[in-house]
Amino acid sequence: MSNIVDPLVGQIAARVRTERERRRWTLAQLADASGVSQAMISRIERGESSPTAVVLGKLSAAFQLSVASLLALAEGQQEGPESTAEVRRHDEAAEWRDPDTGYLRRQISGPRFPAEIAEIRLPAGATVPYPAAAFAFVRQVVWVLDGRLTFHDGDHVHELEAGDALELGEPAPRVFSNTTDHECRYVVVLARDARP
Repeated sequence: MSNIVDPLVGQIAARVRTERERRRWTLAQLADASGVSQAMISRIERGESSPTAVVLGKLSAAFQLSVASLLALAEGQQEGPESTAEVRRHDEAAEWRDPDTGYLRRQISGPRFPAEIAEIRLPAGATVPYPAAAFAFVRQVVWVLDGRLTFHDGDHVHELEAGDALELGEPAPRVFSNTTDHECRYVVVLARDARP
C-alpha cells in the first residue's frame, strides 16, 4: 500500500500555517515573500487546495526550507534520538504527487540523516520549474536512474541520461523537464548549505 498523499493536504496546510505564524507573517507578507497569491495561500492553509510542486517550491523558498524539509515537517517527522539503524520499507515511505503534473516524490532518507534524499518520477511530457530562491540555502545533486531528464540550470541546458549525475552550483532558476514519451526516474540528494 502506498502513502500517496491526499491525507498530506491537511498536514501541509497545518505546516504552512505554522511556519507562517512562527515568523509572525501575515498572508500578505508570505505572498510578497513567495510570489504566491494570498488567495492561494489561504486555500492551502484551509486544506481546500493541494499545492503544486511549483507552489511548494515558492513557499519553501520563502521559509528558507527545502521542499523536502517542508514535506517532512508536514509528515510529522521530527528529529529524535539516534538509533543504531533504521530500516525504511518501501511501503512506509511518504509519497507526494503534484496534482498539476503527476510528478511523484518519495522520501528516501529519514529526519536524522544529514542529507535529504528523494526519488522522483517525472511523467512523460511533464515540466516542473523552481525559482532560484528555492536553491539559495541548499547544495544539490541530481542523479538520473531511468529515462532522460532535460535540466535547465539558469541559461544552461543539460540533457541527462540514465547514470548521469549533476552537482548544482550557485542558485539559479531551474526547470526539471521530461520531453520524452517515457517516465524519467531520478534521485535528488540535498544538503543544507552553511552559507545562504
